[in-house]
Amino acid sequence: MPADPLRENRFIVDRMLGTLTRYLRFMGYDTTSANSLAEGRPDEDTLLLAMAEQEGRILLTRDAELARRGKGRAVLVKGDEVMEQVQQLADCGLVQRRVTLSRCSLCNTPLREANTCEINGAEYAPKDWRGISFFWCERCRKLYWNGSHGKQLEERILGEPVPVHKETGVK
Repeated sequence: MPADPLRENRFIVDRMLGTLTRYLRFMGYDTTSANSLAEGRPDEDTLLLAMAEQEGRILLTRDAELARRGKGRAVLVKGDEVMEQVQQLADCGLVQRRVTLSRCSLCNTPLREANTCEINGAEYAPKDWRGISFFWCERCRKLYWNGSHGKQLEERILGEPVPVHKETGVK
């Protein structure tokens, strides 16, 4: 897999990496999750590999055998903590550490600018929202903005890189 920082990588993530899925979406990456598939399918690994191939996605997995079967289209994610995982992907040139409100963290749908009705209709929106940019997920009907939670997430993602051992992929 070429590490081209100008190309936007697309991912499919196995069930063991649910938190990483959300972080990749917060970072603006088109990320499909195995959690969106019906559970208990005996052919799930084969299906994930086929989806990665057909949709031009990189499979991220904690399963060494699945990563081996994926050859150049799969990455074995080794860190236990999500920031270790993000750092591993950044070190491989697969992602850039950034935060963008461009995808729904729950369903992966691209966000659009929210209108006044959507902002006013969200009980959890700040009362004084002048000067704040809001974004809306059509599918989940969820409102996003860069409030204190977003700032904490940004500090976490953009903060000091987590040292990762080059050979094992963990601290």
